[in-house]
Amino acid sequence: MTSGGEARSVCCGPARSGPPPVAPDGGSPSGSARAPLGPGGPDREGMVRLEGAVFRMGAQDRWAVPGDGEGPVHEVSLGPYWIDRCAVSNADFGAFAAATGHVTDAERYGWSFVFAGLLPAGFPDTRAVAAAPWWRQVHGAHWRRPEGPGSDLADRADHPVVHVSWRDACRYAAWAGKRLPTEAEWEYAARGGLEQAVFPWGDEMEPGGERRMNVWQGRFPDRHTRPDGWYGTAPVTAYPPGGHGLYNVCGNVWEWCADRYAPDYYARSPREDPRGPESGGTRVIRGGSYLCHASYCRRYRVAARSSSTPDSSTGHQGFRCAADAGPLAPR
Repeated sequence: MTSGGEARSVCCGPARSGPPPVAPDGGSPSGSARAPLGPGGPDREGMVRLEGAVFRMGAQDRWAVPGDGEGPVHEVSLGPYWIDRCAVSNADFGAFAAATGHVTDAERYGWSFVFAGLLPAGFPDTRAVAAAPWWRQVHGAHWRRPEGPGSDLADRADHPVVHVSWRDACRYAAWAGKRLPTEAEWEYAARGGLEQAVFPWGDEMEPGGERRMNVWQGRFPDRHTRPDGWYGTAPVTAYPPGGHGLYNVCGNVWEWCADRYAPDYYARSPREDPRGPESGGTRVIRGGSYLCHASYCRRYRVAARSSSTPDSSTGHQGFRCAADAGPLAPR
């Protein structure tokens, strides 16, 4: 592992490089989009069932970041599945950690990436990412200490958990009897039934002046007007849900998907239930975050995509879970 990491882009954040830490049991989490469910299947409370559908995935958007591979637009067919209405919260992840003793990759590495603007005045200088100096390597930063030593989760139980790697997300999903959504499942759910719209609510970012997502407002990275009161993450239900009942799929935190990432995948993607390329060293992340701003990154659109290495963690990266459709588990 290199101490500073590498930044793939200024928006999605830096990624670690180097060998991942060994999992507690000596194995590695399953990244399968069809991982076995836990005993009795998942608890569907807090999830929405989406029936099979055909939709047009991707976009030919003038705001697409070159090289991300948002196109070509292609037709995809999905079977029925369940997906969480909200990103996994600090309270949710805390229950998992308490039940399993799971130690996250950030805790094992001893540090994670934190947005400099969230650090307190007088915070000691730490290594910054060259391509994005607002990202700081903070020793002791992890999901319980989002801004490093001295920070905590007070008043943030209902905020999305951050500083979780793809590996951590897979562990949580398996414990919950769920899995991570495929990239196609994520996008169909996020679109909320609208065909090729930019956002889950339409093509206008702020229809009628109403803010619908937690993204940077002002001049990035040194002035945030905080019109909604949030600087950093917002609660997982802070804004109205989309047409399929999902909250905060745009902005707030990037969300891990099950798929490996390749920028040319859409050109060769299968039509039926695509699950990503069979090989590759990074995993898909979707949705943008509270750091996205129109001046440099418009990845807060439903078609936008990016990637990170599976052991990477940052202060703006979380996840939600999915599950195969089936009969409700008895209570």
